[in-house]
Amino acid sequence: MDNKILWDNCLSKIKEEVSPILFETWFENTKLHNIEDNKVIVTVPIHVAKKMLSENYNDLIEETFTEVSGSNFKFEYKTEQEIEENIKIDTNNLGVPSVSNFSSNLNSNYTFDNYIVGESNKFAKMTAMAVAEKPGKMYNPLFIYAKSGLGKTHLMHAIGNYIKEHSNNRVLYVTCEKFVSDFVEINMKVNGETNINAVEIFKRKYRDVDVLLIDDIQFLGNRVKTQQEFFNTFNELYDKNKQIIISSDSSPDDLKLLEERLTTRFNWGITIPIEQPDFELRMKIIDNKLDGHILKDEFSKEVKEYIASNCTSDIRKLEGAITRVTAYATMMGGSNITLELASEALKDFFVKSIVSKNKIDKIQQIVANNYNISVDDLKSKKRNADIAIPRQIAMYICRTHLNEPLQKIGIEFGGKDHTTVMHSVDKISNKMKENPKFALEIEKIINKI
Repeated sequence: MDNKILWDNCLSKIKEEVSPILFETWFENTKLHNIEDNKVIVTVPIHVAKKMLSENYNDLIEETFTEVSGSNFKFEYKTEQEIEENIKIDTNNLGVPSVSNFSSNLNSNYTFDNYIVGESNKFAKMTAMAVAEKPGKMYNPLFIYAKSGLGKTHLMHAIGNYIKEHSNNRVLYVTCEKFVSDFVEINMKVNGETNINAVEIFKRKYRDVDVLLIDDIQFLGNRVKTQQEFFNTFNELYDKNKQIIISSDSSPDDLKLLEERLTTRFNWGITIPIEQPDFELRMKIIDNKLDGHILKDEFSKEVKEYIASNCTSDIRKLEGAITRVTAYATMMGGSNITLELASEALKDFFVKSIVSKNKIDKIQQIVANNYNISVDDLKSKKRNADIAIPRQIAMYICRTHLNEPLQKIGIEFGGKDHTTVMHSVDKISNKMKENPKFALEIEKIINKI
């Protein structure tokens, strides 16, 4: 039997044994690389999946594969990088392994199922899933960092909700501001004496849990006594193998206002960034926000692309833009949601600096949208025609209409040499002279700019 068919049959059976979200996260993107010496080599996208499959799902995979193939095999999991570069990635070092009226403070609306995934946050979600499945055992602590509005809070709540749904673990989510507030409160003296009862309640709240999630830890800066208390809380939970999950707007090494002993502990487990969403992910988020909306069908692809091109760094702003456009259309008596209407509705909503901050960025976005590719494609080394030609067009416009230096254009397009830029400009210029239809196409793009 063909290896691909064999593995597809195996995956079909596994799909019946695990939940859809687990199958999508850990199994869907695996491939049977080859079978040699009674061993099956399976490729996985990243090392988190390698660790998860080998430590938690190997028995299921071996049993299922035996059922499908009729033979017993041992399994080894490798990342695509390991196979291509003939190296080995060691996953063993990727992490170290009641109060009445208790409330987890979790928002049930934030789950893994509605966390939209793209290249910028795929690794973050898979790592978060690994922690949610084995709290305290896979990666501890888990430190997530990203700028505001990129989904780190959603991911934290998703972890907490998953753990609560699949176990009896006590989960507590709080903002750093709440932790500080609670600590300040217990230090208030009553009639000149320390409130012992308040101290005990505080300690039970934060230490008598199985999973502690602290959001926006950067706000702990400059609070010496509170940092000491968090240090003690961290140590007690960690020593008991309780899961600690922390988020921040910066990496641990960039939290200069926190004591070094804290940032050192944050690096004990695994640190994952969430990057700004690319154009493709922003479009997926817009479609998700519009799903079930009464005016969903009124939003043309052109309008959605306009919103996605201008909301580049804050997912919450995408939802705000959709709300603003629908409200404006309603105020205008149910007008059709055209590009002109969306532009008028959002003229004061988008930060004006987006247009003027970097004109090369703007041209890249417009050209990418026009040819239904991403800005990352324009900056990549891909040479297929559906990417190479738009890249050359974008370089041509940057040179002829912005008069940007060849070297700067090359840098902005992924570090291309200035001779490559010059060749692109000449090629598009000659093609425009030879092909009036193509010249008109370029003129339309320039008019959008």
